[in-house]
Amino acid sequence: MSTKVVTGKIRFSYFSALTARKNEMNGKEEFSTQVLVPKTDTETVGQLKAAAKAALTAKFGDKIPKNIRNPLRDGDTEVKSDGSPLGAEYAGHYFFNTKSTAKPGAVDAHGHDILGNQDIVSGDYGRVALNAYAYDQAGNKGVSYGLNNIMFMSKGESLGGAKPSAASDFGIGAGKAPVAESVDDNW
Repeated sequence: MSTKVVTGKIRFSYFSALTARKNEMNGKEEFSTQVLVPKTDTETVGQLKAAAKAALTAKFGDKIPKNIRNPLRDGDTEVKSDGSPLGAEYAGHYFFNTKSTAKPGAVDAHGHDILGNQDIVSGDYGRVALNAYAYDQAGNKGVSYGLNNIMFMSKGESLGGAKPSAASDFGIGAGKAPVAESVDDNW
């Protein structure tokens, strides 16, 4: 059984997969994103679970430890560390974090390379290719998903932290012409 998964359509959150960020816990530069998978995509969910199980079996054989950390979390029941609910975008989804120390490949839906670091942002939709791997470090045992490649499919409503574009701030774009205003010298 393979540990490789290529997802169906997912949503990106906490997107930093095209620009490395320093992981404060391990000090390494990493490319990462959180992935929201619709619960209705039973094919992807099944593949993620099967890949996690295959990784655990490859690492631990028939003696899989109890209390393994599961990377696939339920957006309908999880809460933030302060006990408050997750955002509305998590409803009806499973979610997980994926990362890599190597920059993942990134293409659009036509296979063209994505070069700009801001071409994909949190809230956008796409697909990811990843591998599940089991770990046993410092008493922590579980499964994670390593990020291999990304495919951008469509823009989505921004999920927090993204600033508006200059064009939208000035009312330009999407068929809008800039508004010329007169300047009142008597202010």
